[in-house]
Amino acid sequence: MVTIEVNKIIKPTPASDGAGVKLKRSIGFEPDYFDPFLMLDEFGSDNKEDYIGGFPPHPHRGIETVTYMLAGNFEHKDSTGGEGMMSAGDVQWMKTGSGIIHSEMPAMKDGRLHGFQLWINMPAEEKMSKPEYHYIDADKISTYKDEEKIIKIIAGEFLETKGSIKKHNIDPVYFDIELEKNKEFKHELPLSHNSFIYLIEGEINIGTKSHELTDESTLIILTKGEYLNVCALKKSKFLLISGKPIGEPIARGGPFVMNTKEEIAEAIQDYHSGTFVK
Repeated sequence: MVTIEVNKIIKPTPASDGAGVKLKRSIGFEPDYFDPFLMLDEFGSDNKEDYIGGFPPHPHRGIETVTYMLAGNFEHKDSTGGEGMMSAGDVQWMKTGSGIIHSEMPAMKDGRLHGFQLWINMPAEEKMSKPEYHYIDADKISTYKDEEKIIKIIAGEFLETKGSIKKHNIDPVYFDIELEKNKEFKHELPLSHNSFIYLIEGEINIGTKSHELTDESTLIILTKGEYLNVCALKKSKFLLISGKPIGEPIARGGPFVMNTKEEIAEAIQDYHSGTFVK
């Protein structure tokens, strides 16, 4: 069994998106693309000026967006007529497919807002499919718990506890893990997958080889392998995310990710002509 080690440790780049929401972007800058993952943002602040503008209506095509809230409230509305409130612990897994226009606006005037948004590429055969959603309320997320750790399982499986996202083309793993000091998290992953850890708080050691120190808000790109061992040097919280690469060419145009430049041009034309939402 191949042991998973640390490949690279990356501090996110400060950025802003939407109407001036301040965030930390890791995937999307460095690395630019970690197949099948296109972007990873952490947004979080106690200062309302950092988030109050939210994400007004904007389009997407050809990707999946996974929004995971840790604190605060977001209100979602979209061009299909869907709307809802996201609160702490909730997940919205959206396949944008052929096109959707949506907004995500803070439903709070002050207090802490904290969460993550992950962009996942879609294979060519699914990029023009009908948009769909998976909403997972906090109290519906599968959870494994013992004296050493708490694992919220959004996608994948841990010791026969299965997440809500099933029959997905990249066979994803998405865990939120809290690990007590000096305790270990052990898990097997498919050798085919690309995997990373995002350390939210604490300090951890990964694998058997020495690596530089980790601290909060850090992206840790992992080597391909089958056996993952994480030891918490202090009480720690981190995301483990893994997926099977798609292996297709990509073309980007802002909120659109397709396979060719011509398809990007078509998406832009559809959006400006009013025929974007199929």
